[in-house]
Amino acid sequence: MKKKDTNVAAMCGPQIGEGGKTGDWRSLRPVISHERCIPFQKKKSACFLCWLYCPEGVVKAGLPIEINLEYCKGCGICAEECPPKAILMVREDKS
Repeated sequence: MKKKDTNVAAMCGPQIGEGGKTGDWRSLRPVISHERCIPFQKKKSACFLCWLYCPEGVVKAGLPIEINLEYCKGCGICAEECPPKAILMVREDKS
């Protein structure tokens, strides 16, 4: 009898739900300074705490790191968890 593979991993991205694209709810938005970002500096997968802790799953753990602002609600957890403080929360009406 063949043994079943019990290692199951699932990843999903943000989806349009009843609330639509929820990024327009926020008053603060994350801005990434790639020069300070550990994965960008090392040019390899490292850190990604912003991706790990984002409750909305809108951070792309790739190089460079990207945040889907159409769904980001501006909670600031990514900025809080970033060790080199490469993510800054800025008011939505600022550039």
